[in-house]
Amino acid sequence: MHRRAQRWLGIVCCFVLFILVFLSLHLHIMGRFIASGHYELGLLFFLFPGAVASVICKGDKVVKPLVGAMLASPLCLLIAHLFLPTSRSLWQEIAWLLSAVFWSSLGSLCYLLFISFREWVRGNKKTDL
Repeated sequence: MHRRAQRWLGIVCCFVLFILVFLSLHLHIMGRFIASGHYELGLLFFLFPGAVASVICKGDKVVKPLVGAMLASPLCLLIAHLFLPTSRSLWQEIAWLLSAVFWSSLGSLCYLLFISFREWVRGNKKTDL
C-alpha cells in the first residue's frame, strides 16, 4: 500500500465507523435500552471505532483515531439536526458527541494497553526460560 494512503487509513477508518455507530444509535438499531431513551449506555459502542482504527494504524495509534472522530463529529451533528428527529437541544447533542469522541479515544487506548500487556507477557516468558 502507498505510504500516503497508509497514513490516512486510520483516520478514514475511524471517521467512517464513528458515523456508522452514530447513525445506528440514532436510528435505534443497537438495542432496546437506547430506544427507551438511555443514550448514555450507547456511548460504549464508540469504543469500537477507536479500537479498530488503532489496529489498522501503523504509527500514532491514538492520535489518528482521535482525528478521525473529531472530523466526524461535526458531520454527525449536521446529520442529526438536519435529517434525524432529535429530542435534545443543540448543546446537549454537542456534549454527547464530545463524550463519544472521548470514548472513541478510550477504545484506542484500550488497544494500546492490550498490546503493552501482550508484549510484557512475552518478555516475561523469555526471561523465565
